[in-house]
Amino acid sequence: MNREKRTRIFERLRAENPNPTTELHFETAFELLVAVVLSAQATDKGVNKATAKLFPVANTPEQILAMGEERLKEKIRTIGLFNSKAANIIKTCAILIEQHDSQVPSERKELEALPGVGRKTANVILNTWFKQPTMAVDTHIFRVSNRTGIAPGKNVLEVEKRLLRLIPEEFMMDAHHWLILHGRYTCIARKPRCGSCVIEDLCEFKKKQS
Repeated sequence: MNREKRTRIFERLRAENPNPTTELHFETAFELLVAVVLSAQATDKGVNKATAKLFPVANTPEQILAMGEERLKEKIRTIGLFNSKAANIIKTCAILIEQHDSQVPSERKELEALPGVGRKTANVILNTWFKQPTMAVDTHIFRVSNRTGIAPGKNVLEVEKRLLRLIPEEFMMDAHHWLILHGRYTCIARKPRCGSCVIEDLCEFKKKQS
C-alpha cells in the first residue's frame, strides 16, 4: 500500500469521525489509568459499569489505597481477572503516592514500571491524556492493519512500529482511535461489514464480504 492510499483512508476515517476518543469513561488521568488497567480482556462497556460504581466512592490513589484490596474487588467483581487487577491497582496506587506525588507519570518508562501497565496501556495513556502520537495496538488494530494492508506485521510490536512509520503525520494523533473503532464496529473479526465500510474501495483485503 502506498502513501497516497493511506492518506485517502485516513481522510475518510477523519471525515466520518472528526473527533474520535476512547469509549472508556474518565475525567482525570488517574481514572483513565485505572479504567485502562481494568479493560484488559474486558469490554469498555463492562469497565464503564464497574467504574460508575467505583469512581464516585474512590477516584484518587489515596482513596483507593484506603479502600483496600478486598473492597476494591467487590467494586470490580463483574470484570474478568478482577483479583489480579485489584492487586495491581492497589500496588500502583502506593507507587504513585510514594514516587510520583500521586500523579500519573507522562513518561513511558515510568508508566510501564507500574503493576498491570504494559506497553499497550502506556500507549493509551500517553495518547489519550498526554496527547502524544503513540499507537496502542490491540486485537482490533492488529486485525485492521493486516487485513486492509495499511501496516501488516507478524506481531503487535511490528505493527505498532510500521504504523508509526507509515501513517502520515497529520493523522497520527487520532489514528489509534480511528483504527480501534473501525475494527470494533466495521472491520469485525468473523464477518467484516465491507458493504458499509467507508474505505472498502481502498482496502486491500482479498476476501471482502458483501
